[in-house]
Amino acid sequence: MTDTEIEITADLVRDLLQEQHPDLAGLAIREVAGGWGNQMWRLGDELAVRMQRMDPTPELQLKERRWLPVLAPRLPLPVPTPVRFGEPSERFPKHWTVMTWVPGEPLDHGSISRGVHAADTLAGFLQALHVEAPADAPIATDRGAHPRNCTDGFENFFQAVALDDIAADVRAVWDDAVAAHAWEGPPVWVHGDLHPANVVVSDGTLSGIVDFGGMFAGDPAWDLAAAWVLLPAGTASRFFEMYAQADEAAIRRARGLAAMKSLFLMLMGQNGDRGLPGGKPNWGPAGRAALDRVLKGV
Repeated sequence: MTDTEIEITADLVRDLLQEQHPDLAGLAIREVAGGWGNQMWRLGDELAVRMQRMDPTPELQLKERRWLPVLAPRLPLPVPTPVRFGEPSERFPKHWTVMTWVPGEPLDHGSISRGVHAADTLAGFLQALHVEAPADAPIATDRGAHPRNCTDGFENFFQAVALDDIAADVRAVWDDAVAAHAWEGPPVWVHGDLHPANVVVSDGTLSGIVDFGGMFAGDPAWDLAAAWVLLPAGTASRFFEMYAQADEAAIRRARGLAAMKSLFLMLMGQNGDRGLPGGKPNWGPAGRAALDRVLKGV
C-alpha cells in the first residue's frame, strides 16, 4: 500500500495522538466531509486534526504551522491556528497538525443571506490581512501572478467548460484583466484560495476563513476576486467601497481572476458529475452563479 493509499481512520488518528500527544487521545474523533490534499477530523469540540493525504509534500501544512500563529492574532475572523505538530512515523509517514476548529458551515454547503454584512466582514478581514509581508514570506508557485501570466490556466478551464452564449463575454472580462496595470505596491499577505469550501458561514454571513495552505506574499487581487466568487449578487460594489484600497487596475485584475476561479469551480463540478477523483458536484452551480455575478460586474 503506497502512502497515498493509506486509509485514514478514526482509529489511526487516535493511535497517532496516543503516540505523540497522549493528553489529547481521549477526545472524541469524527471525520469532516470534504478535503482532498488534506483530510480533517474533529477532535473534541475545539480542535481538529489535519492529515496530509493527497498533497505530495508537507509544504502547505508546514507553511500554515510557520505563519498562521503570526497572522491569526490580528485577523478579525477566526482562522485555524496550529496548536500541536504531528511528525511522520512508521504508523503514518506523513505530517499532521492539530489546529483550532473554526465553527460554522462551509459556504459550499451553506449560503449567505446577509449580503451587506458579509461584504463588510470580508472587506475588514482582507484589510487586516493585506499588509506588507516580511522578506521571508512564502512566494506563490502556482498562483499569484498577473493574469497575463496565467493565460494557459484560463484557457484550459475555458475550453473544458461549455459556456455557449456567454463565452465571448467571459473572454472579454479576462482580456480586460490581462490588459490592466500590474500591482506596483509591496508584496502583501494573500490567502490565495478564497472559494466557497474555504470560508465558513453562520447566521447568514461570513464567520471564518480556513485553509491557508496556499497563502503567499504578492498581489491582493487574488483575494479581491472573492467579491464575486463568494458574495451574493449586488454586493461587490459595497465590498470595494468598504475595502477602500483597490484602484481600478486591481479591480479589473480581480474580476478576471474571479472569472477564472468560477470556471475552475464549474470544472470541478463537471468532474464530480462524472465521478472523477476530486470532483465536487455541488461546486458546479456555485461556479456558474459566481460567473454570472462576474459578468454583471456587481
